[in-house]
Amino acid sequence: MSNASETDGPDPGQSAEDINRVEFPENWNYEASVAEVEATIAEIEAGDLALEEVFEQFQSAVGKLKQCETFLNQRQTQVDLLIETLND
Repeated sequence: MSNASETDGPDPGQSAEDINRVEFPENWNYEASVAEVEATIAEIEAGDLALEEVFEQFQSAVGKLKQCETFLNQRQTQVDLLIETLND
């Protein structure tokens, strides 16, 4: 995959600042990405794909899931910061 953000998920050692630096394509959408992963899983489970295609689809789904995880981590960091400002 050529897009680093598709394959690079959050590193457990990354700081919140590093996670927030990850950028997504302009038209990226969390819900659409989850729907694409679900469709990919259904296609793989149907058993109609050649083995090579299964691996390609699986790799693509993993990349999308990593993007989703990064997105959720970014939003969690934002929520934590907002809560912190309420406590000040």
